[in-house]
This record gives sequence, structure tokens and C-alpha cells, in this order.
Amino acid sequence: MCSPGEAPPGPAPAGDLPPEWETDDERMAFLFSAFKQSREVNSTEWDSKMAFWVGLVLARGRRRGAVRTCLRELQNGFERRGSVPLGLGTVLRELLRRGKLQRESDFMASVDSSWISWGVGVFILKPLKWTLSSVLGDSKIPEEEEVLIYVELLQEKAEEVYRLYQSSALSSHPVVALSELRSLCAGLCPDERTFYLLLLQLQKEKRVTILEQNGEKIVKFARGLHAKVSPMNDVDIGVYQLMQSEQLLSQKVESLSQEAEKCKEDARSACRAGKKQLALRCLKSKRRTERRIEELHSKLDAVQGILDRIYASQTDQMVFNAYQAGVGALKLSMKDVTVERAENLVDQIQELCDTQDEVAQTLAGVGINGLAEMDSEELEKELDSLLQDSSKDSLDLPPVPQKVLSASISDAELEAELEQLSVSAGDLAQKTPSASSEPKTALGLSL
Repeated sequence: MCSPGEAPPGPAPAGDLPPEWETDDERMAFLFSAFKQSREVNSTEWDSKMAFWVGLVLARGRRRGAVRTCLRELQNGFERRGSVPLGLGTVLRELLRRGKLQRESDFMASVDSSWISWGVGVFILKPLKWTLSSVLGDSKIPEEEEVLIYVELLQEKAEEVYRLYQSSALSSHPVVALSELRSLCAGLCPDERTFYLLLLQLQKEKRVTILEQNGEKIVKFARGLHAKVSPMNDVDIGVYQLMQSEQLLSQKVESLSQEAEKCKEDARSACRAGKKQLALRCLKSKRRTERRIEELHSKLDAVQGILDRIYASQTDQMVFNAYQAGVGALKLSMKDVTVERAENLVDQIQELCDTQDEVAQTLAGVGINGLAEMDSEELEKELDSLLQDSSKDSLDLPPVPQKVLSASISDAELEAELEQLSVSAGDLAQKTPSASSEPKTALGLSL
């Protein structure tokens, strides 16, 4: 048994076992046999068998979600047809050497001494052996009931506890009672022992610190996902005491409210029964209870006001620290920057810009001067030639007729226009040179 009062888990379900578990008897006989004394005898078989059981042991722990195990529990879980693996002790020793498993006693010894003194009182296990394996190494095969811890699984579950607290209403207070935290983690931690192991892991990571105050343990968490918790101080203890006072006052107010309501109902019942004196006594008792409720409300408001101021001051302190860090970073970044150096740098930039402008103007002046030195007469000649070319290209068009054409033309008008055309043709014939007489004679003969 790994721990008192716990029933050993049964065999692993068939779905969590490899296919050859039920079908290949020859291979399973090899895997259930003990390891050779030396790996050098047959390293291939040794490594194959070791890889098989290492994966199976780690997968079983993750499937069950339990951070603790022992050799006896694993033997019962991997029992097959009345046989148990003979080499599991060697496998656990190898996992201890690789850091995948850790002895519970060694884990507790690695935590801060003040935390261990509290933890030893919780883990009253007979026998609980504090070994020297952290000094001598994990060369010894663990005993059957020696408790071992899945290191990675423990770290993951501790992270879940921390995130669960951060997302809960308890995170609004810097400290919380251990009993309240235990109730919050009831669904995550199946037993109290696992819960304490997870707190030990968080303590080891410097994410929680625990202090006992007036017989009750209080837990302080780090205020960020990657922050380290600060030591418990008087302010934290004072805040916790105020929180306890607030809780007690609230409970008392609720109780008195119920009492006042009961007195009111009793007065009504007495009135119905005609018992006037009893009704008056009930009303007086109700009035006294209401006065006490008002007094408790005043005290509760005062306590809540103090808590609000404390939380506000803590926020102010955080802002102040942020400002201080920002100022320090700004000073460091401007260590070599002065007004004189900045002015000198600006002057240098302006001087370089002026020089660049002068260079640009000089380069541009070369083109301008070249155009000015060109012969203006050549330019005028080129312009005249362009104008002459444009005049030659223009067409000789007949003049626009001035007479407006009427819609209908008479025959007399047409004959008059024909006579004018005949006269014009005769004039043209007379003006023709003599060289053209032969063609006319020929033309006359032909006619």
C-alpha cells in the first residue's frame, strides 16, 4: 500500500494497454521477465524492454491523474494472468535516475526548512524513511511501498492550483486561509495528501508561503503568474485579521437579521392570539436586535473601509514602484544625451542640409547657363522655317458664295447662269498660248 487507508488500484483497463498485451504471449513473457544484471549483455533487448515499461508507467500515472505511486501499486496495475512484471523495480530506478520520478522523502527534504517543519507534522507516515539518496544517488531499487512522485505531473497540477486561485474570488485578498483554499481545490485534489504535495511544489517554486497564525494556517500567493511571493509580513497578518473580523461580523449580522425577523413573526402571532403583552415584548426584542444590527453594520463598514484603504495603498505602491522603475530606465536610456549635444547635432544636420542645397543649385546652374549661351539668331531662323512650312500646308479654297440659294430656281435663271459660264469659257480659250492651236484645229476637224 502506498499510504495508509488507501485501497490499491485494480488492473489497468484493456484500452490503456498495448495490443500485444492479450495476443502475443511470447513477447509478453519476454517483457514480464527480469532485466539482465548488465545492459552490456544485450543492449538491444534491454533498451526495448525499458522503453516499453517506461512509456507504460508514465502513461498510467497521467491517465489516473495521481501524482503519487509505488512499486506495489504498479505491480497490481500491470498484473497479467496472475503474473506481475519482474523488472518494474529496475524500471522505477531508471525513472528516478532520469528525473521523471522522485522519492517523496527526497522531495520534502528539498523544500525550505520552515516549510518542512510544518509538512512533517502533516505527513505522519509509518514508516517514513528520510534517505540519503539525494547525496548517494538513486542507485537503489525502491521498496514496494515507498512513495514515488511523478515530477512533471506534480508541476502541472501545482500550476492548475495556482491558476484556479488566480481566477477565483479569493484572489482579491493577498492572503487566504488554508481551509478555504482546500475547499476551492477539492475537485482538483482527490485527497488532502495530494493537496499538501501541490502546496509544497508551489512553495518550492517560491509562489506561495505559509504561516500559522492563532492555530490556523494562512497562505500567501504571488501576485502574478511569473512573480515570486514576498515573505509574510505584519501587513499581511493584519489584513488577514481584518478579513476574519469582516467575516465574523457578516455572519453575526446575518444571524441577528434572522433573529429580528423571528421576533416580528412572533409579535404577529401574539397579536392574532390576543396576547398584547407578549406582542409588545417581541417588538421590544426586535427593536433591540435591530439596534445591535446597526452597530454591527457600522463596525463592518469601518472594517471594510480599512481594507479598501489597504488595498488602495498596495495599488499605489505598485504604481509608485512602476514609476520609479520607469524613471530609472529613462535615466539609463538618456545617460549620454544632453541639451548641448542635441543642439550641436541639430546644427550639424542644418549645416549638411545647407551644403546639399548649394550643391544642388550649382549642378542645376550648369544647364541654365548652357541654354543662355545658345545663339538667339539660330532660334529665330528655326522659328521662321516652321512658320513657312505651316503656310505651304494650307489649302486654297474657293470663296464662300454670298448669294443665298433659294428653295426653287427658275429656268430663266439657269439659262442666264449657263450663258455666263459660256462667256467665261470663251475668254479662257482666247488667253491660251498659240502652241495649243494644233490641238484646237484637230478638235475643229473632228467636230
